[in-house]
Amino acid sequence: MKKIILASGSVQRKKLLQQVGLKFSVRTSNIPELDSITTTCSALVKKNALLKASHIAKTASQSVVIGADTVVYVGNKQLIGKPKNLKDARRILRILFSKPQWIYTGLAIIDTETGKTVTGYEKTRVFMRTLTEEEVRHYHKKVNPLDKAGGFDIEGWGSAFIHRIEGCYTNVIGLPVSKLAVMLKEVNVHIL
Repeated sequence: MKKIILASGSVQRKKLLQQVGLKFSVRTSNIPELDSITTTCSALVKKNALLKASHIAKTASQSVVIGADTVVYVGNKQLIGKPKNLKDARRILRILFSKPQWIYTGLAIIDTETGKTVTGYEKTRVFMRTLTEEEVRHYHKKVNPLDKAGGFDIEGWGSAFIHRIEGCYTNVIGLPVSKLAVMLKEVNVHIL
């Protein structure tokens, strides 16, 4: 059986794959990500996911490599990635409270044995309620915003300010599991 490799150091992605019972190893790809939209947001996240998966696939034989990339898009080609520091995280939350945003996750799967490559993406709309500056400070005392696109988590404390979502819940966490399951079938890996 082929090994499955997650080309990401994301704790959230690792937890999601463990929850569905997938046996895999983690190899973090530290290649620079593209950070500006030249055509579409979906094209950007798919390209970044493919860059990550390709980087790991070069040295992985008889494996299925999964790459992923998540960004937050608030319109007018404005992308929000991971905050640079706590001050940046507070600034980002103020932007996100002001209007709904889209969470895009690109996926790339490479079967290193056959050379087959599958790419795709998922998008989810997120609506947040406005928090006071004091609530934001309390949130950042409980949650490290620096390792999350948009600087918030939906599965933990951040769920308190997510008013509603339209689309895939696990996509907001960083890995659209349903989409991934369909794509994995194309390389003969079945979650169920």
